[in-house]
Amino acid sequence: MRFFLTIPFLVSAQLAVADGCPVAPDHEATLDSLYAEIQTAPNQMVARGISNQMWELWLEAPDEPSQMMLDAGLRALRVGDYLRALDQLNKLVSYCPFYAEGYNQRAFVRYLSGDFEAVLPDLDQALDINPRHTGALTGKALTLMALDRGDEAQAVLRDAVALNPWLSERALLIEPEGDPL
Repeated sequence: MRFFLTIPFLVSAQLAVADGCPVAPDHEATLDSLYAEIQTAPNQMVARGISNQMWELWLEAPDEPSQMMLDAGLRALRVGDYLRALDQLNKLVSYCPFYAEGYNQRAFVRYLSGDFEAVLPDLDQALDINPRHTGALTGKALTLMALDRGDEAQAVLRDAVALNPWLSERALLIEPEGDPL
């Protein structure tokens, strides 16, 4: 009996945390196709176009209020107003705790601010929601490098490059013997 009482409680707790934010759009089928395309892209220019399509999907927030928060955060980020960007992205993450891009963009602001320790929890949350988010994976690899955790960074970077072999960060991969690729 206790098991059955716990499940409704957990479901209602999750809904309360989301505070009205709907589930993010489901782009899995489109992303599956884009990941397949990028694997066989003939050159960097074609791959960049495919990657841009992925970013368009990731940057599509669940609803109008969350899109406004994301857009305001990105505008602030573009002009270097990290405090305002962080404020908007904090609101977004509070409103839509199941939207990966909110965490990813907040991590990016923290990375640019040099707060590397705060970056990793956000990227881990983004990757829990969207494990194939190559932006979050490369961000995590770069953050681990900044924290002098090179072995971990290389493993994460290899995961990202396996998804998108055209990432510019692939130049940071090191052969196990220590020679650059």
